[in-house]
Amino acid sequence: MNSIADRRRRFRAVLSGDTCIHPGSVFDPMSARIAEDLGFECGMFAGSTASLTVLGAPDLIVLTLTEFAEQARRICRAVRILPLLVDADHGYGNALNAMRTVEELEAAGVAAMTLEDTVLPRPYGDGKVALISLDEGLGKVRAALAARDDPGFCVVARTGAVSVNGLADAMERTRAYTASGADALFYTGVRTRAELDALSAVATLPIILGGVEGTEVNDRDYLAARGVRVALQGHQPIMAAARAVHDTLKALREGTKPGDLPGLPAPGLMAAATRDDEYKRWTRDFLGGGA
Repeated sequence: MNSIADRRRRFRAVLSGDTCIHPGSVFDPMSARIAEDLGFECGMFAGSTASLTVLGAPDLIVLTLTEFAEQARRICRAVRILPLLVDADHGYGNALNAMRTVEELEAAGVAAMTLEDTVLPRPYGDGKVALISLDEGLGKVRAALAARDDPGFCVVARTGAVSVNGLADAMERTRAYTASGADALFYTGVRTRAELDALSAVATLPIILGGVEGTEVNDRDYLAARGVRVALQGHQPIMAAARAVHDTLKALREGTKPGDLPGLPAPGLMAAATRDDEYKRWTRDFLGGGA
């Protein structure tokens, strides 16, 4: 098993590289192991998938930091070399809460966390998406950087300014977050090449993009040339898993015999995801018998 420090170095190597990767969207130990076995350069654990996994609830920031960090810890404990990038939302509060978030996620073994400048959770009122002020956003990023113990742990400043306040504000925040000492910049809401071209012209840090599917920027060579090192594809694995559970339970409820169920994994997949060979070896070595 590679150390946590090794995994953080792997993620920094992605940021310092010259290509754009798609992370594997993971939500629990087995999904993370599968992503690792398939060769993904990093895993992505989002706030939305955490809320679905832990609470079975939509992404409304009703999940707590403790719940999020504990699930991240389970994921990090289960993998060998896969670095984990997590969406830490708004840091679960103000700048001091963001410091606590860094402490918990760093201790959990996470390689990198994003910290966004959206007003969260949803306030009472009209419910429109809004951003905190640039000063407050900078305060959170600086607090997060001050709180980390391992300099290998990445703090990524995230903003949705392009779609919320417009490109000019996004560029201003880009300059400010870059100067703050953040390790990378994360943008949501970028839909056009003109927007990304403008941002990359002022960004001197590696870029992470969310929501590129269905947009004109969704070309990995183009993204790499604009400094994008990680481009999220969405979180289809947990949705596919939910459908598989639903369809399997429905079939059983309606009388399908277990042996006739479609879509079940081959035994080898489950054995690999659960590291069955290792447990058999440990049983032989430490329990004095066969497995």
